[in-house]
Amino acid sequence: MLSMILTSGTSSSAQAGGGILATLVMVVAWLGVIYLIFIRPQKKQQKEMDDLRDSVKPGDNIMTTGGFYGVVLDVVDDTVIVEFGNNKNCRIPMNKNAIAEVERDEESSSEE
Repeated sequence: MLSMILTSGTSSSAQAGGGILATLVMVVAWLGVIYLIFIRPQKKQQKEMDDLRDSVKPGDNIMTTGGFYGVVLDVVDDTVIVEFGNNKNCRIPMNKNAIAEVERDEESSSEE
């Protein structure tokens, strides 16, 4: 393919145009493959995480990106108030983006 491009100056203009067209088609095809393999799955995963974080409600058990487990007490815009451990005085406000996993209560998921 590279030799066709380099020798296109000596060949007729019809062959040179065909070589450039074939190269352009191959570049577009590779860009499509890269999109399907890398970009699309990452966007899908990010959308699922955003939906998960938006669906957090009081009473949900969560795990933070730091590995701490807690219970959501309140949700205000992009902030959640989380209670960690058995100590009822350990209530920490944190950003929703710090939530890595959400575990729903069995009672609330059977009602829905």
